[in-house]
Amino acid sequence: MSFRLQPAAPARPNRCQLFGPGSRPALFAKMAGSAADVVNLDLEDSVAPADKPQARANIIEAISAVDWGRKTLSVRINALDTPWWYRDVVDLLEQGGDRLDQIMIPKVGCAEDIYAVDALVTAVERAMGRTRPIGFEVIIESAAGISHVEAIAAASPRLTAMSLGAADFAASMGMQTTGIGGTQENYYMLQNGARHWSDPWHWAQAAVVAACRTHGILPVDGPFGDFSDDEGFRAQARRSATLGMVGKWAIHPRQVALANEVFTPSAAQVAEAREILSAMAEAKARGEGATVYKGRLVDIASIKQAEVIVKQAEMAESA
Repeated sequence: MSFRLQPAAPARPNRCQLFGPGSRPALFAKMAGSAADVVNLDLEDSVAPADKPQARANIIEAISAVDWGRKTLSVRINALDTPWWYRDVVDLLEQGGDRLDQIMIPKVGCAEDIYAVDALVTAVERAMGRTRPIGFEVIIESAAGISHVEAIAAASPRLTAMSLGAADFAASMGMQTTGIGGTQENYYMLQNGARHWSDPWHWAQAAVVAACRTHGILPVDGPFGDFSDDEGFRAQARRSATLGMVGKWAIHPRQVALANEVFTPSAAQVAEAREILSAMAEAKARGEGATVYKGRLVDIASIKQAEVIVKQAEMAESA
């Protein structure tokens, strides 16, 4: 282990992030009543240019008017290469009230992007006397973003979460696909004449997870576009959970239960993790650094793995 320890990520449930356009305020109460841990009200891609001012006004009103319960409340602002993003930030922080937890910054390509938003947010907070700092979550959606992902993760103490946005990322990389997440028809290998599909997003997700874990940020899987394909969503989510991601976006209400299912450790997983911790506690009492559990070696590293599962289960219970 390095002398410089990895900071812990925020201890909050983040199994599912439910998105909804700010131009459809009728959805807000339903989103608040959903089982999602995080609600993302959107000012970016799901809102037409002509509708952005009204969408912003809708969200500002809803921040205080809707009972969001214990959910993390986030607003996705417009990208920094648009004429809308600065007004999103200023109006949200000047008019939106203290219930807003964080803003999501899309299409981040370098650490300087975070610096720019942080400078504006800090100025508005000071001017308004806001006592609770706004957190940031960011989306990696470009070749530049993935190339600079480690610097982006280190760019601001406001950062709480990072996601990979598959659609814009694929376009930036010049990938020959129109699918959003999941396996892709032409991304396969042959073995004895049979096709085996692998995951084209794996390497980028692994890079996001490593950057996030290094700097104490929650790594989150992005959207899965085919909301009629439950098994495809589950498969993508399970791969992401195995890699170390803590949750996944839901772009349709039916995906909320799927995300919660995958990113909540099962009773069997939790029971095994607790048994490993118990076995290691007994080994420690005997002065041993390792022991055998169900025919396999477990040691100090096994404790850390088991503690991850137990902590995830405890956060899910508190949601």
